[in-house]
Amino acid sequence: LGVERVGRHDNFFELGGHSLLAVQLMSRLPQAVGVELPLATLFARPVLSDLAESTVDQLSRSGPQDLPAIVAVSRDEPLALSFAQQRLWFLAQLDEGSTNYHMPLGLRLRGVLDRVAWQRSLDRLFARHEALRSVFVAPEGKPRVEVLPADAGLPLVEHDLRDRPDAEAALLDLCHEEARTPFDLARGPLIRGRLIRMSDEQHVFLLTQHHIVSDGWSMGVLMRELNSLYRAFAAGQDDPLPPLAIQYPDYAAWQRQWLSGERLQRQAQYWRNALSGAPARLALPTDRVRPAQQSFAGAGVPIVIDADLTRGLKRLSRQHGTTVFMTVLAAWAAVLSRLSGQDDLVIGVPSANRGRREIEELIGFFVNTLALRLDLSGAPSVSELLERTRRSALAAQEHQDLPFEQVVEIAQPPRALDHTPLFQVMLAWQNNAVGSLDLPGLSVEAAGEGLSQVKFDLELSLGEDGDQIAGSLHYATALFDEATMERQRGYLLALLRAMVADAGQPVGRIDILPAAERTYLLEELNRTAADCPSERCIHELFEAQVRQAPDAVALVHEDEALSYGELNA
Repeated sequence: LGVERVGRHDNFFELGGHSLLAVQLMSRLPQAVGVELPLATLFARPVLSDLAESTVDQLSRSGPQDLPAIVAVSRDEPLALSFAQQRLWFLAQLDEGSTNYHMPLGLRLRGVLDRVAWQRSLDRLFARHEALRSVFVAPEGKPRVEVLPADAGLPLVEHDLRDRPDAEAALLDLCHEEARTPFDLARGPLIRGRLIRMSDEQHVFLLTQHHIVSDGWSMGVLMRELNSLYRAFAAGQDDPLPPLAIQYPDYAAWQRQWLSGERLQRQAQYWRNALSGAPARLALPTDRVRPAQQSFAGAGVPIVIDADLTRGLKRLSRQHGTTVFMTVLAAWAAVLSRLSGQDDLVIGVPSANRGRREIEELIGFFVNTLALRLDLSGAPSVSELLERTRRSALAAQEHQDLPFEQVVEIAQPPRALDHTPLFQVMLAWQNNAVGSLDLPGLSVEAAGEGLSQVKFDLELSLGEDGDQIAGSLHYATALFDEATMERQRGYLLALLRAMVADAGQPVGRIDILPAAERTYLLEELNRTAADCPSERCIHELFEAQVRQAPDAVALVHEDEALSYGELNA
């Protein structure tokens, strides 16, 4: 929580607790005191003394419980993939040249860069994390992990553009080349860098990882450790990082052992029930016909929820026992329901899956995706929708250990090449900030063009940024125009303001259209008056249309349609 002292009467959420910290807290209880409590207990009793009372009650009823530790496994035996890696490996076999699962990072470094210390820092990161040295071989069609030698070094290609008059254009070409270059999962390494020298005191650093060895949280670990290593090596000091007790392959082996038997059956049954009868598709209106095969080309529009509205959302969340994430999720669901005409919808939510302390400082592919089903039937009020969203989110987080790929197998949604299974819209809440580098003698800022690929039709990514909430709404450019996304951003902000103003009103009655758009829809589009030739009768005008377009649809009634030619017969 980042506070020095916590009192027995302090409220977890009022101290800054959010969903991710709640999961971490409840997953540490078994390790600390031998008690497993449902996540809902923390939301019901967020004051420390009340939570302690629940813990003591559970201890007195069932006694301390042992939670299997994650321990190092032998490197002499074949190493297993985690469930998430197995799924991504399978997808990669279907499209071997794909760059859809690349994780790019671009940094512009201004100042005097110690290039030896930089390379040494990257090599140390590579040696420290077995995930980054993992490759995936399948000699008999069954994949297994092999780990490259620790002294192999992180591949770093250097380019010198100092004397080029077209240096910025050349930089752009190198960025595009880097983005288009696929990885070979069987040969690796699955992380690589480029250091581009623009001038004596300006460099651009590009780092690309394959998602099968990393995730968003891992980027934060990588940045922190790169920061510590470079500062130490540039000052002539040794590696300051403590050794890691376990590595990602140890977690993968533990996951397969832990998620089995009764625990596996319980989680599988939850998802079977939760997604039974769920709609396979969210029928959002698009600007273009959906292509036969899903396109991953994307773009984004920025979203900022100002400080005043952010304070209102935090107040509304406290009053209804939700986190700000849950409140925004409820609003986003309401907007999507309004646009699609559906009151039953599924939204994907990434879960860091870092509950256990042992894996917090590891780089690897831990993130899981939860399919949250939201019910907007029966004209709920804002308060009722918040309660429904809270229940749905907590239940999903209680059962977040089952990998998404297994949830898909359980739900068995209809498969199609033009959209993703289970859901086509994602909401990512950025609790785990990647952070920035603070390097001696250097100023560091982001470089590169930003996100140009999406995995889903819509991806809303938000997080707290100082006293406001900020992020982006990314979208598939094959389906949507930028102007459409700007309108949807406006709908979301309007709905959030209305929720804060009156939690008792029905969500479906909230007016989300700005005045200009309402005038356009109701008045301008209905100005259909047109001059008709006064010298011809109506039946003659009709017959002229028959001659011009005999096969065009003229009349529709329920499931029947007649063309102009048929109607004139």
